[in-house]
Amino acid sequence: MVSSPHEAHHRIFQKNPGLFASAFRTLGIPFPEPVAVSLMDTDLTEIRPLERHVDTLLRIDLAGGDCLLLAIEAQGRKDPDKRSSWAYYLAHLYAKFRYPPVLLVVCRDKGTAEWAAEPIRIGLEKHPSLAVFPLVLGPHNVPMITDAARAADDLPMAVFSAITHSHDHDIAAILDALAEALRATDADAAAVFAEFTEAGLGATPACDLWRNLMGTGLSHFRGFVAESFRDEGRVEVRGEDILRILSVRGVAVPDAARQRITTCTDLAVLDVWFERAITAPTADAVFDES
Repeated sequence: MVSSPHEAHHRIFQKNPGLFASAFRTLGIPFPEPVAVSLMDTDLTEIRPLERHVDTLLRIDLAGGDCLLLAIEAQGRKDPDKRSSWAYYLAHLYAKFRYPPVLLVVCRDKGTAEWAAEPIRIGLEKHPSLAVFPLVLGPHNVPMITDAARAADDLPMAVFSAITHSHDHDIAAILDALAEALRATDADAAAVFAEFTEAGLGATPACDLWRNLMGTGLSHFRGFVAESFRDEGRVEVRGEDILRILSVRGVAVPDAARQRITTCTDLAVLDVWFERAITAPTADAVFDES
C-alpha cells in the first residue's frame, strides 16, 4: 500500500478534481465556474538537463472558452529550493501553454504553510521582474469536519480535512465523522476514500486510530486504492523508461509523441512500445503497428 502522505495529499485532487472548488471556497477566493477539468502531464523538463515535475497539474476549462492551469504541490517541510522551482513551474507553464497558471500548495503543518505562503519576488527589491503569490491550504485554513452529515455532503473535502489535520488534537473526531459518512455511502466509493485516508495519514498516531475504525466496520474496503497506486506507478515508470531509452539513443521525441507516451495508461501497450524503443529509428516508429 502507498504509505506516503505526500502522494495522497495531492493525488486526491487527481481522483476528485472537483475538490479544488471546495478548496478555493475555503480560501475565500472567487473562482470562475469550470465546465471541465483535465489531468495533464506533470513533466516540466526541457531538453532534460534537469528534471522538474510538478506534483499534480490540472487544466480547468471555464465557461466562455477560457481555461487555466492549476499546479498542485504537496509540501511536507520547508525547502528553500522549492521557491525557485515554483517560480520556474509557473513561468514554464505560461510559456508552453499560454494559459494563466495558478499554484496551490497543500501542507500538513502550520509552519510549513506560513512559509509556503510567503511571496516569491525575483529581481530588484522595489521593482521585481517576477512575483509569485502561492495559494496555500493547511491546518490554518482547512476546516475541521467533525460532523458526519457534513462529511457525507463533501467526502473528498472530509478526507482532505483528515489528512491536513492529522496532527491536530481533534483528529479523532474528524476520523469518527468520516468513518460514519463512509459507512453510509456506496461501497466502491467508500473503499477509495477509506484507503486514501490511510495513505494520507502516514506514520502518525492518527493512522492507528483510522486502522482501528477500519477494523470495526471498514476492513472490507482495503486494497482498492493500493492496487490502483501500484498500477499507476508501474505505468509512470514504464513511460519514463521509454523516453529515457530514446534519449540515450539520440532519437528525437516530438512533443506529440512525448504526450502520447506519458498519457498512456495501458501497461501492456507501454510494454510493446518499450521493446520497440530499443531499435526504433524514430519516435513515430515506436507506435508503428505494421
